Amino acid sequence: MKKVTAGRDAWSQFAPQFGELNDEVLFGQVWARDKQLAPRDRSMITIAAIFSSGMIGDAFKAHLRMGKANGITKEEIVEMITQLAFYCGWPKAWAALPLVKEVFDDAPDGNSHEPIFGKGNENEAYARYFTGKSYLQPMVAPSEGNDVNVANVTFEPGCRNNWHSHTRMQILLVTDGEGLYQEWGKPARRLQKGDIVEIPVGVKHWHGATARSYFTHIALMGDVNNAKNEWLEPVSDEQYGEANKQQQDK
Repeated sequence: MKKVTAGRDAWSQFAPQFGELNDEVLFGQVWARDKQLAPRDRSMITIAAIFSSGMIGDAFKAHLRMGKANGITKEEIVEMITQLAFYCGWPKAWAALPLVKEVFDDAPDGNSHEPIFGKGNENEAYARYFTGKSYLQPMVAPSEGNDVNVANVTFEPGCRNNWHSHTRMQILLVTDGEGLYQEWGKPARRLQKGDIVEIPVGVKHWHGATARSYFTHIALMGDVNNAKNEWLEPVSDEQYGEANKQQQDK
């Protein structure tokens, strides 16, 4: 987890002990225990606790941003607020939702989002192999004399595909947004516009958007008549949160 200095920044003169406890103990020790509880889950608990207290202000907004960075999606946060409203009070939800909308509907990367080759339709055919929502825009289909398949895939923030492997080499050309690529047993790689990924045959991997940005890549594969995808288990929230955290700490 990236070192937090908010306490010292705000209270180094007036309440230095409070600032030190905030940065070194709360965030430096408690939040750092991600093996016991994933950052995404800690964010959910903290957002719910602040919401229930009625302190819908700067601290709430700051934890919404942290939760988004830790992998909470817009759909999840809206569902959380809706359920909490029944237990903690409808007025609190009315007060919270404008901040939720501000944080989760913002587009810091300039992503409205319309990729250069279009977004295409919702990727319903492969939805069971994805966490979150993705879109598929076919570009070049195999035909007589052509055994190459080219498709444009767009991931909403927080979306990623399952762990999987290919029987033929696949190439990804990143065209928009910010994403992640990870091979089994290796650190995640951050992807941005202009990056190229060469995925070897048989390597277990996944790719998708970061928690805060849309992500679009073109996927190319040859010899598609003999190519197969082996779809495996979903990328867990813990794995995804750790991949995002690795990039934030750099």
